[in-house]
Amino acid sequence: MRARIYYTDEQRAEVWKRWKCGESLKAIGRLFDRGSSSIFAILAPTGGIRPAPRKRSSISLTLAEREEISRGIAAKQSMRWIALNLERSPSTISREVKRNGGAKSYRANQADKAAWDKAHRPKTCKLVNNPGLRDAVAAKLQLNWAPEQIAGWLKRKYAGDESNQVSHETIYRTLFIQARGALKKELQQHLRSKRAIRRSIHSGTLANEQGQIPNMVSISERPASVEDRAVPGHWEGDLIAGSNNSYIATLVERHTRYVMLVKVADRKTETVITALIKQSKKLPSELYKSLTWDRGKELSDHQRFTMATNIDVYFCDPSSPWQRGSNENTNRLLRQYYPKGTNLSVHSQTKLDAVARQLNERPRKTLNFETPAERFNACVASTG
Repeated sequence: MRARIYYTDEQRAEVWKRWKCGESLKAIGRLFDRGSSSIFAILAPTGGIRPAPRKRSSISLTLAEREEISRGIAAKQSMRWIALNLERSPSTISREVKRNGGAKSYRANQADKAAWDKAHRPKTCKLVNNPGLRDAVAAKLQLNWAPEQIAGWLKRKYAGDESNQVSHETIYRTLFIQARGALKKELQQHLRSKRAIRRSIHSGTLANEQGQIPNMVSISERPASVEDRAVPGHWEGDLIAGSNNSYIATLVERHTRYVMLVKVADRKTETVITALIKQSKKLPSELYKSLTWDRGKELSDHQRFTMATNIDVYFCDPSSPWQRGSNENTNRLLRQYYPKGTNLSVHSQTKLDAVARQLNERPRKTLNFETPAERFNACVASTG
C-alpha cells in the first residue's frame, strides 16, 4: 500500500497550473504517481477555481518588525521607544504586544503566524448580502439560464443600479465554492455541464468523423451575404445522437440564433430529409433560404431536399465544426436537456418544441442580451 502523499505548496501550484492549461485529472495524477481522486481532493474545495494568492497588507507589521519589538521588550525598552524606532504609532505596538500574551509571553514568530491566520477573512459574497438578488439568480438558474445570460439580463433590467447586478463569474464562484453559502449546491444541476468542479477553457473535445456526401456544394461557394449574418433566413443544422440509435435534428438561424428541433426516427437520409422538408413548410420562404450542414451521411439526399423546398444546401469543410458555430453552440446547450447516452426517441415533437421555446426565450450575449424569439418575431413581422 502506497504511503499517503502530502502535497507541498510547490506541488499544489503545479497541479493548479496544469489544470488551468486543460490537463485531465488522470494526466495530472500520473505526474505524482497518484490517481485522479487525489488531484480532485485538491481542486474540489474551491470548485476547480484556483484561489487567489494571499498577500499581506502593506500596513501590517512584518516579521522583521515583530522581531524588533521582541528585542526591544528583552532590552526593557518602552512601547513608545520601540514605536519611535519602527516609525509606528505607540498604540499599534501596544495592541500587538497585548494581543499576543503581553511583554512576558511575546514571541515574534508566534505573533506573526497568529496575525497571518487571523487575517484569513474572505470578503462576504454579494449574493449573501443581497437576498433579493440571490433569489432572482436562483430562479433563473432553475429555468436553466446560464450565469452569463443571468448577468446580462440583470444588467439590462437594472441599468444604472449596480447593487442589483452581479457578474457571471461571481455566480459561478458562488455555485462552485460552497463555503460562500449563498446558492444551494443543487443549483449546479441546472448548469449545462453539471460538473462538480469547473473545467479549464483549454480542455478540448474531439471532432466526430464525418461521412462522404455526393454532389455536395462546399461552404466556400456560399454567398458572402450569408457570412455577415446581416440577412435572416440562413440556417445551420446537425444531428445530436442518443442511445439506441436515437437522434434529434437541430436547426439554428444565423441572424437571430432562433432554434428549431425536429424529431427523427433514425439517421437514414430518407428519414432525415423527409423530416426536414416537413419542418421547412412551417416557415415563410423568406425566412428559410439556405441550410449549412456538416458532412454527415444523413444528408446524402440533399438534392431531394432542395428540389422540394427551393432551399440551397451547403456543406462544411472536413473537421471544421466552427463553420457552423451557432449550431455547435446550441448543441452544447441542448446537452443540458438531453445528456449523452440517454434515449432521445422518448421525447415527442411537442416536448422538443417546449425545449426550443425555452432556449429561444433565453437572452443571448451575442444579441446584446435580447432573446432569439424577439429577434425572430421581428423578422416574421417584417416579412408579413
